[in-house]
Amino acid sequence: MKNFLEEAANQNHPLRILKDFLDREESFEKSKLYNQMRFVGYVLEIGYGEVCIITSDPYKVNVGGIPRNSLLIMCPASFESDGKSIPPHFTLLRVLDTAPTPLKTEVQQTYFELQKKSMPELDIFTQSELQWGALKTGVLGMFYPHPEKLDTVEFSGDLNNYVSAHKYKIYAPDDALLNLVTNSMVTDKNRFLIGKLRLTECRLPLPDKKLPDVNVYLSTIDFMGCRTAMFGKTRLGKSNVVKLIAQSLIETTKDSNNVGQLIFDINGEYANDNPQDDNFSIRSAYPDRCVVYALTKKEKTPSKPLKLDFYEHPDSSHKIIATLLREAGRNSVYIERFLSVDIPSIASLAELGPGDRNRAERKILIYWAILNKAGFNADEAKLKAKLSFDPELNKEAMEKVFGTDQSKWIKPKSLDDLRNYFEKVSSADRASKLPSSTKGKNLFDADDEALFFFLQPSSTVSAGPALLQNIRIYHDLKAGNFIEEILSFLDKGRTIILDLGNANEEVMQYFSRELSNAVFRHQTNKFTNNALGNHFVQLYFEEAHNLFKDNDTSEETRIYRRFAKEGAKYHIGMVYSTQSPTTINSDLLAQTENFFIAHLASQDDVNRLAKVNVAYDSLKEDIMNAKTQGYIRMLTRSHRFVISMQALKFTPPKAG
Repeated sequence: MKNFLEEAANQNHPLRILKDFLDREESFEKSKLYNQMRFVGYVLEIGYGEVCIITSDPYKVNVGGIPRNSLLIMCPASFESDGKSIPPHFTLLRVLDTAPTPLKTEVQQTYFELQKKSMPELDIFTQSELQWGALKTGVLGMFYPHPEKLDTVEFSGDLNNYVSAHKYKIYAPDDALLNLVTNSMVTDKNRFLIGKLRLTECRLPLPDKKLPDVNVYLSTIDFMGCRTAMFGKTRLGKSNVVKLIAQSLIETTKDSNNVGQLIFDINGEYANDNPQDDNFSIRSAYPDRCVVYALTKKEKTPSKPLKLDFYEHPDSSHKIIATLLREAGRNSVYIERFLSVDIPSIASLAELGPGDRNRAERKILIYWAILNKAGFNADEAKLKAKLSFDPELNKEAMEKVFGTDQSKWIKPKSLDDLRNYFEKVSSADRASKLPSSTKGKNLFDADDEALFFFLQPSSTVSAGPALLQNIRIYHDLKAGNFIEEILSFLDKGRTIILDLGNANEEVMQYFSRELSNAVFRHQTNKFTNNALGNHFVQLYFEEAHNLFKDNDTSEETRIYRRFAKEGAKYHIGMVYSTQSPTTINSDLLAQTENFFIAHLASQDDVNRLAKVNVAYDSLKEDIMNAKTQGYIRMLTRSHRFVISMQALKFTPPKAG
């Protein structure tokens, strides 16, 4: 190793810190400064996957303790073999548990006798025997010089060889080596500081011993076009880490603007500050890079309106109306009949045959008449371009409603005309069923009649369309353009926050689904036109179990399944958060590249996590036991093993 590092080309090699570390260890040993050494012990048994080490109480005290899941390094006792130098390298170990020693039975017998005799002191010989113990460690991999790249470390997840156990020594790495272990695999490009290394939840230091002080970095390249999972119980810092990830992409792409972000903010915490909890929002931290769209404008948060044109989207708006009226306890028979009607979408009309299309168009027109009577304003020119206002009833029906003089027949040219038209048609049909052009059948079906009874209730005390007046806050005749605006902002690398706080679930689902579909189509078009370049879109979903359910095949969640399976191809990345891995679609879990894990309370959850990613298998118990806020086990595409860290608290950047 000395020869390797004395060569001019290797003066700046990262593994020089290993030589410096081992030189210090040798110096401390010669000077008998044992309390400053990082030496831990020797190898008792070695294998490709596990290494059993023998250690002693003084060694453990000297290094500040060896808790479970802490990191150790295994080095050859000598980097010379048969007169030849071996390149510097070390094997990284994770402490898993205690292990029995060959003298375990004898030691237990001694303890039993001591306690039975209540001996207050141990003689020096007995003490020497009892202070030794063994630890089982798992092999994480090896760090060694990159074969082709100068001044670069390479990591492998396996061992190329091992020799007799007595030819190795075990050390507790210092901060410099821990920094190498933690960050050397993370590219210098798009680096961002996300936390501090925290190997255990317990932070009680031994006397005169410092806890590790090592920064943890990630590269935002790992998130672009990739899937990132955020698992953990509520109030344990998931949202804070999501803010850090969003911040990292804003900071590292401020020159290139090649990543647009879309955050579905169901609690309003990314759009609005919360001074009581000392929580800042992404919007206030980066007002020039963020645009907020809100259903309900907040006094202190600049935002654009996020509304729905109830006329242009009759199927979706009817579902919103149904949800809001049911939640308000409106359950009269005529209301429930109206809410149970299946209103078609305008887009679906093109797929229908002539007869079915006429009936579907008529339902939409009756629904429009109801909205008009409820006071919903409209862009009538835009609506006429989509659908004629004239229902074109058959001649016999028109004569029954308006008489035989065709000059007196109403030909609707406006929504007011349409409302007046259907009120007369409804009254006539209620008095005597209007005939269909098909002999022996009625013109209107049960759904049409339900719409008529809501448009014009039979009881004078029934409110009918007046019930919808409070729902007008969700309507905007100009809505629809916001989708094009958002797509344009995303192309420019802006962060869009949809403030859905306090919104009804149906409303939230509608906007999430519509925008998700729009983003997918937009990126697909760019892909087919070879225009993706180096531009990415990052989506953020909370309460992901509602969108990515296991074994879910419903049409409402189809777009989210497509994100999971096809998103990477179209440069769509996503960050999804939920409390439980067991509620998430197994295909999505299997394809997720990055994991941020806080406390999980369920054995099923940690087993599912370990099944999806074996790197978490040895950490299951600690994930269930540790409940400290912000204590995260991180695994990204760059990191080949789990990094335990204390995430930083999200704070706005300082001016200048």
